[in-house]
Amino acid sequence: MIALIQRVAEASVIVDGERVGEIGAGLLALVCAERDDTPRDADALLEKMLAYRIFADERGRMNKSLRDVAGNLLLVPQFTLAADTRSGTRPSFTPAAAPDDARRLFDHTVVQARAQNGLGLIQTGIFGAHMKVALVNDGPVTFWLSTRGRQVS
Repeated sequence: MIALIQRVAEASVIVDGERVGEIGAGLLALVCAERDDTPRDADALLEKMLAYRIFADERGRMNKSLRDVAGNLLLVPQFTLAADTRSGTRPSFTPAAAPDDARRLFDHTVVQARAQNGLGLIQTGIFGAHMKVALVNDGPVTFWLSTRGRQVS
């Protein structure tokens, strides 16, 4: 699983002219399932997102997690994060999970996130939809997280 997380002052998702998700301060997480990912990978990635210390403490240092600040979370499915861009000028999406598997893992991640205590609002984009994602990146602060090679365990 992959997540591109961004600390945001606000973020939203629009599908077919309708705002389907919107948060204030917190994290925007673009989430992608790769081939052979499991619910265990999704759980590990979510735990890393929620515990990653990228919010300022009293001294202005990135020392607090989303949990610590009771921040909001906007989860947006984005299969293009799995693109293989090593050759040519057109990405290959072979590393991405099959759509049904990816949907199950994204839905699993959403359910697990909503089951957490101590967080703010949890919103999502819509799997498979053409989405317009808007954000005000706070910092800017952006990190790439992955479960490949046990990087998040």
